Amino acid sequence: MADDYLVRIGKLIRDARQHRGWTQSQLAEALGTSQSAVNRIERGNQNISLEMIARIGEALDSEIVSLGYAGPMHLRVVGGRRLSGAIDVKTSKNACVALLCASLLNKGRTVLRRVARIEEVYRLLEVLSSIGVRTRWINDGVDLELVPPAELDMNAIDAEAAVRTRSIIMFLGPLLHRMDSFRLPYAGGCDLGTRTIEPHMIALRRFGLDVAATEGQYHARVDREVRPDRPIVLTERGDTVTENALLAAARHDGVTVIRNASSNYMVQDLCFFLETLGVEVEGVGTTTLTVHGVPHIDVDVDYSPSEDPVEAMSLLAAAVVTESELTVRRVPIEFLEIELAVLEEMGLDHDRTPEYVADNGRTRLVDLTVRPSKLEAPIDKIHPMPFPGLNIDNVPFFAAIAAVAQGQTLIHDWVYDNRAIYLTDLNRLGGRLQLLDPHRVLVEGPTRWRAAEMMCPPALRPAVVVLLAMMAADGTSVLRNVYVINRGYEDLAERLNSVGAQIEIFRDI
Repeated sequence: MADDYLVRIGKLIRDARQHRGWTQSQLAEALGTSQSAVNRIERGNQNISLEMIARIGEALDSEIVSLGYAGPMHLRVVGGRRLSGAIDVKTSKNACVALLCASLLNKGRTVLRRVARIEEVYRLLEVLSSIGVRTRWINDGVDLELVPPAELDMNAIDAEAAVRTRSIIMFLGPLLHRMDSFRLPYAGGCDLGTRTIEPHMIALRRFGLDVAATEGQYHARVDREVRPDRPIVLTERGDTVTENALLAAARHDGVTVIRNASSNYMVQDLCFFLETLGVEVEGVGTTTLTVHGVPHIDVDVDYSPSEDPVEAMSLLAAAVVTESELTVRRVPIEFLEIELAVLEEMGLDHDRTPEYVADNGRTRLVDLTVRPSKLEAPIDKIHPMPFPGLNIDNVPFFAAIAAVAQGQTLIHDWVYDNRAIYLTDLNRLGGRLQLLDPHRVLVEGPTRWRAAEMMCPPALRPAVVVLLAMMAADGTSVLRNVYVINRGYEDLAERLNSVGAQIEIFRDI
């Protein structure tokens, strides 16, 4: 009976693959497995988990293969375990999504190395594929190849995928060079309160882009007579705003000066990538960028995005909260120096290797070893600032860290409307967090964590913070519907298990 079931599933997979026009090798690349494994699955000769069925369904865009009722993914966490050994930081989520958008500038073949296989990337790939870009995983599913068509078909855009990612807003910069008018669905992503796109519009209007938002879409028109005749001053030193301005300037036939620019890690990676396209960018790492645009870009390029400092902070926090000794390798130290300085003042015991260079040839990396430490609450409040200040996305991890420190810590997340509220979910796990207003939370430590079952917060970093607390809590916890974590982390549960955690992935059927 079981064998007959596997044969039927195999035939469904084969039919869906052939309907999409894929070979077994192409499906294997999308899944990060071998052609022989796909062949065994299709012949019914290999046991296949519900998780793999769901992945195949996603790759083939087939409701039949995904069974339609596989349900959301959940995590069962057996806490109170110490971590040990070493774990590598993956490539940057935010850099990868910016580079996917930037590939639209290029008429040639773009290869991105070691791209993070996360939901945010998958959604953008679905959008790119829908408008005609040929995308495929190569080199055993490690690297990503993108080849654009001569003309993009914006009428065929996958709106369902587009609205699930805020990164779609970064299509505006490159698309204004490719067509005189187009439509994009509203940007989605994490639930972090109202986030206006007006700073993007202020910058892009200087390149002739006019956008009207109606009926759930951005309606964009481009006036080719409008050109930036003076420096562009960004009204917000935001990462995606800076990236959109860079993408617009990259193919502007002239020199564009961008002031009040973000100099954060993903912006630097985008600048390095633009340089491989032949675009000269002066001032990388500063708040003034001078872009020497190239109106026509048709080159075959190969680029390696650097490692993710926010994931590195997540892994460091995992070690701190579980009172473990753990080595985190390939840490982009330039973008964690403030965080480490704060942790040192709190009493963190750690050391680091000499610096070495990332695969992009520019970003500085180290390996960090964290040891169990007796932490004291910091004297000053924890608050984010634009780079080189404490990273906005790293603030939530200090809620979990402060919860295991002695004393009171004030965390002030002035950027997002709702994120401080989500941090109070730690109270379900034994935390003592007092919400002072939508932006400020007071954390009392130390905490005796306790197991609980709860829904995943709808914002990426607070969701991971809850997972880390569950890892520290004695007993078994359940975190339900973790799609938001998969938006930003590749195989996080499996990788944490490799250093001693006990996290089981399961689905409701």
